[in-house]
Amino acid sequence: MKLKRKDVSVQELLGIKSFTKYGLSTKNGELLFFNITPTNISVLSKASIETKIYHLMMVLSSVPDIEIVCADASECFDENKIYLQERKIAEESNKVRRIIEKDIMFLDKIQTEMATARQFMLIGRCKNAKPEQVFTVLNNIEKVISEQGFEVQRMDKDDIKRFIALYFDSSFNGERLPDVDGQQHFDLSDGFSGFDREEFFNEKK
Repeated sequence: MKLKRKDVSVQELLGIKSFTKYGLSTKNGELLFFNITPTNISVLSKASIETKIYHLMMVLSSVPDIEIVCADASECFDENKIYLQERKIAEESNKVRRIIEKDIMFLDKIQTEMATARQFMLIGRCKNAKPEQVFTVLNNIEKVISEQGFEVQRMDKDDIKRFIALYFDSSFNGERLPDVDGQQHFDLSDGFSGFDREEFFNEKK
């Protein structure tokens, strides 16, 4: 007996439901995002670094379910460069190898210009909580992080969308994205960009 395959959207595969007032709703609860301003530890003394580590431990002890995320602040081209380098070794044509070398140099230039710094986030998770309860948890987590000497900022909807876009390689440098993929090209409320929407659907019939 042949089973009917159920189509699953990318959103469902990722476990994302929707954006909320304070974060992102997933199948495993609501996620609350906090952006942490990094500290240049290269200019700190050993004692200061140990103090920073202790403060982070205090945050983790106070909010045991919190998650730490370190991600690129812009698109990373490392895998592309590895592929091109392997392709260059395997290539027999000198002309093609020179073209590949230019591609590698181009990626190096872009990566340097974009100054691919890291961004650091702490993510809290709320399960089966009402909006007012989520707001309380949000404030408590932010207070704990701030009291331990970290510069913290709540991430709003646009900040979260930018992070997701970079994480899943769907954006070059995290430019603002629509709520629905393709919405900027086709919006039912505004019509079909550049075309007569009614005429388009009549032709499809």
